[in-house]
Amino acid sequence: MTIDTQKITQLRELSGAGVADCKAALEESGGDLNKAIEVLRKKGAIKAAKKSDRATKEGVIAQAKAGDKVALVGLACETDFVALNEDFIKTVNEFAEELMIQGIEKFKAFADAKIKNELVVKIGENIQLSFAEIISGKIIASYIHSNKKVAAVVVLSGGKEDLALELAMQVTAMSPKYIKPEEIPLAEIEKEKEVYREQLKAEGKPEAMWEKIMLGKLNKYYQDVCLLKQAFIKDDKISIEQLIKNQGGDIEVIKFSRFQIQ
Repeated sequence: MTIDTQKITQLRELSGAGVADCKAALEESGGDLNKAIEVLRKKGAIKAAKKSDRATKEGVIAQAKAGDKVALVGLACETDFVALNEDFIKTVNEFAEELMIQGIEKFKAFADAKIKNELVVKIGENIQLSFAEIISGKIIASYIHSNKKVAAVVVLSGGKEDLALELAMQVTAMSPKYIKPEEIPLAEIEKEKEVYREQLKAEGKPEAMWEKIMLGKLNKYYQDVCLLKQAFIKDDKISIEQLIKNQGGDIEVIKFSRFQIQ
């Protein structure tokens, strides 16, 4: 059957799908717009399945904040062309707002349907929900790097939100694994010590000096993996631990979370 060009245009506006897909859907549905949209949705789900094994190393992170809660969503795609698209960025921002409103479980169902039935059809790439999380705390702040691919949230027991924001920037940039050395599993520390022993043995260092040398190496390791022991990115003459002490009062880092699309 002959399909009116105006109907193809109308279906494109409603679905965001390509001209050929819209024409084929209208032909399959006998020119019925509603049925054609259903056809496109079904084809979108098939496309999503075919593309699901393709790498999604690009994407966008967005956040929404309400009171003492922060909602973060990461939506991954295949290319930076899509990730930089204003409509895609707007969609991820809307996802963050929906997560805050609906909560995790309802949001995941909403996001899954939206991705399969609309985004994949419209964009033509493998789109994946990289993560969705709501974090709450007395003093909380989040930071998203300018590339929108890395973010962090920090929760403090006290102090000001400005400090939490500084620490969120630190976590984003330096990717610590723990808050303090006491959190590191004993097995991980023993593994590090074993590596150091092998290094010192290969270097021919006297065994009597090993413990002292290993203590220095462990302290360096703590500076790499523990937030409190890291040098502050804005002033490497002080540690994060010292930065917090300089604020006065009894302030503790309750938790931090780092997110990345990769």
